[in-house]
Amino acid sequence: MELLDVWPVFRLRLRTPRLELRPVRDADLPSLAEAALDGVHEPGRNPFGIPWTEAPREELLPNLARFVWRERAGVAPNEWNLLFAVLEDGRPIGLQDLRATNFAALRTVSSGSWLTRSRHGLGLGTEMRAALLLFAFDELGATVAESGAYDWNASSLAVSAKLGYRENGVTKRAPKPGVVEDEVQLRLVASEFRRPDWQLEVGGFTEARPLLLA
Repeated sequence: MELLDVWPVFRLRLRTPRLELRPVRDADLPSLAEAALDGVHEPGRNPFGIPWTEAPREELLPNLARFVWRERAGVAPNEWNLLFAVLEDGRPIGLQDLRATNFAALRTVSSGSWLTRSRHGLGLGTEMRAALLLFAFDELGATVAESGAYDWNASSLAVSAKLGYRENGVTKRAPKPGVVEDEVQLRLVASEFRRPDWQLEVGGFTEARPLLLA
């Protein structure tokens, strides 16, 4: 017996022309930590609901591991946050997540992501989100995908618009003491998804399916 038999979610693979997305394994954590420490966003412009990137190194590293382990342990049919390591040429360069609650009834997913700064501006953020949406709509059977970004985060909002998301209101957030941000809520229905001109290659879904869908 192998680890893949014990936890079949690890068999999942999403392949695009330039990237591979796979559920984070412990062996990916050092490379993901290095990618995060190399910088994820401009100084003073934290795009996350929790300013995890601002933690000192001695806190960021174990916090990343705790986050991965906690979310992995919570995966159950119709209730999950799948954390995909984003690999370019076999090297983790970021993280893309896919979340759902009461999926059987709501058929709705949400997502978030980060990418090391050296790989920004190359269209990789769009490619990895498109991969996730293809998987959600075509394999999982989702009908709606949700996301969000602060109103100043033009690059994230541009990715969403390119893929067909529509604005769906504004919510105030307080990511840290003394800071209040307006977060633009985004919604995409499957029929309005602007599909890429490439095909997604999916592997391992048959084995992982029982852990994700009731």
